[in-house]
Amino acid sequence: MLLDTPICDFGWQAPEFELKTPQGERHSLTSLRGERGLLICFICNHCPYVKAIITRLVADAKTLRQEGINSVAIMSNDYQNVAADSPEQMQLFAEKHSFDFPYLVDEGQAVARAYGAVCTPDFFGLNAELSLHYRGRLDDLKMGASGERNAELLEAIRQIAKTGAGPAEQTPSIGCSIKWRAQ
Repeated sequence: MLLDTPICDFGWQAPEFELKTPQGERHSLTSLRGERGLLICFICNHCPYVKAIITRLVADAKTLRQEGINSVAIMSNDYQNVAADSPEQMQLFAEKHSFDFPYLVDEGQAVARAYGAVCTPDFFGLNAELSLHYRGRLDDLKMGASGERNAELLEAIRQIAKTGAGPAEQTPSIGCSIKWRAQ
């Protein structure tokens, strides 16, 4: 199911969490915070929208890290029903795309629920105080397109790092719905 992310709730305070990588390394919201902010990316391995942007996302995250803004990816899908998103596949996906940021398993889906994540990719751009100032798309390239792009997320996160606030106008991210466990 294709979904759009909600409009940014400017100033919303990100809830603390602690999750592990597939290799068992623990990370918390506080430990992940960069000096100038944090980009949280809800992604998965199998989504065609994630696959279409992953190379650009990894490059933008590398640029942001050099500017004091850390990134983290979180996989919240029910991988018991979507084997392509298993922790083993997450590790392979991260290696294949040269992630230089943690890729965390949201086993119980509590973090996705606490953040109100709805799709993959779903981006949360936080300032240095860990309050939300960006909830938009990566860029303006259409699925499968290449060439010049307007790097909306990169520029928004840079603005947040510089001023503490994101742009008033943000275009929602589009992606596959998070695969929730049956309750």
